[in-house]
Amino acid sequence: MKKMKNLKLTITAFIIAFTISACDNAVQKATEVVNTNGEPTGPHTSTEWKIWALSTGAPSFIAANCTVIDADGKTVLREGTNGWTAMAGNPRGMSDPDNGWKDPHEAMPMVMDDQAMKWAMAFMSGKTPEMDSDGWMWMLHGDMGEDNTKQLVLNKEDSAEGKWIESGAHLMLMPKDPATLKGNTTDFNTGAPYIMFEGTGYDHLMIPVEDYYKYQAKN
Repeated sequence: MKKMKNLKLTITAFIIAFTISACDNAVQKATEVVNTNGEPTGPHTSTEWKIWALSTGAPSFIAANCTVIDADGKTVLREGTNGWTAMAGNPRGMSDPDNGWKDPHEAMPMVMDDQAMKWAMAFMSGKTPEMDSDGWMWMLHGDMGEDNTKQLVLNKEDSAEGKWIESGAHLMLMPKDPATLKGNTTDFNTGAPYIMFEGTGYDHLMIPVEDYYKYQAKN
């Protein structure tokens, strides 16, 4: 009788332990799904992670089929089919090159159509953009901060007072003719589209979307 009682206690304890373990595993898996938001596991130097980080600078319907270029600006990580190209846009480079971009925000992914690509290549080489039409660029992971009035001011302490903006998610219009942006504000605190780099030849329209002020509160 005593043995039977001990057996029942053992079985009961096993069932309780198994149930708790299963619940813990379920919670852990659910948390992983919430926390990663589709982010691949493994090192940030892997091709899989880089494709995910860079392509998701655009909405999923563009990200799924865009070309993805590595940080060297040459190596194609994935050939796309929809005419859009994703690449890192952070001119500062990686804070930890041995381990890759810390996160997509540090990489500052730009996902561009062909005309915005012309604008970006001219911008990075210090040349005047020559475009056939307006271009569009998505940056849903935002950027690491810039002076809104002058290009390539990469440290807040070097920025004009009140002109530093670390952007969250946004869309950009790169105009063929910067004069067509006339009439838009340069104030980035209202939530409305605004001009960045006005009068520099690299004028473009910043269009905030949800979480734009994730890294910087509106003044």
